[in-house]
Amino acid sequence: MTTESTYGEPARHGSARICRGCWDQMHMPIPIGGPLALPFRAFGITRSKMNPDICTICERSFQYVKKQRQITVDATILFADIRGFTDLSERIEAVRLTEIVSLFQDRCAQAIWAHDGIVNKQMGDGLMAIFNFPITRKDHAAAAILAAQAIQRNCAAALNSLAPDAAPGRPLGVGVGIHSGEVQIGEFSSFRSDFTAIGGVVNQAARLESQAAAGEILLSAETAAMAAALIAGAEERTLTLKGIEQPVRAHVLVKR
Repeated sequence: MTTESTYGEPARHGSARICRGCWDQMHMPIPIGGPLALPFRAFGITRSKMNPDICTICERSFQYVKKQRQITVDATILFADIRGFTDLSERIEAVRLTEIVSLFQDRCAQAIWAHDGIVNKQMGDGLMAIFNFPITRKDHAAAAILAAQAIQRNCAAALNSLAPDAAPGRPLGVGVGIHSGEVQIGEFSSFRSDFTAIGGVVNQAARLESQAAAGEILLSAETAAMAAALIAGAEERTLTLKGIEQPVRAHVLVKR
């Protein structure tokens, strides 16, 4: 099982032999790779779609793992969304739109998994990721920033190769928002058993993403303070965000 040092090279996602979530949360070595995993698969315990280094116990059995419906966790939340997608969707056929969304989701997931995050929600041309649960990362803010930078590197050229006829002067790109702090994680619906995160930190990350232009990563001051070495020289911007009374100071990283 591989991990990642602070600000270091990404772990090899999907290579874990035991579920890193179950190990970090319960110190239980649940096999998800190799021959020992075969009996568990018979009971439906397989790799999670949220991250291939965790298992479906983490994904669907939150109360079993944590012994309660919700917990408070210090985490970093990342939102990403394709810029220019709505305009493009009015001009090209559904099959090509599907290819664009699939490429975006796949490239984002690879970047997030490589830095120990989970893809908690996929919303068409957008997604939400959580860092520091269930895989524990003390440097979760830095991990999210590194994942966002990888998303920007890996998505822009690929997206525009699929949509060369995007609006003139408005090529497809990705906007990212990141915020860190205490979130409530757990099961919040009696109809769904998989967990998610809620709270002000989640809301602010989403609002930051909504203000990010194509190629931009907007970081809250809290996230920036936890990973100062990664944001040296970054532009600062004061934003008025919907639903947040006070202006928010954001750090801006731009795709290079």
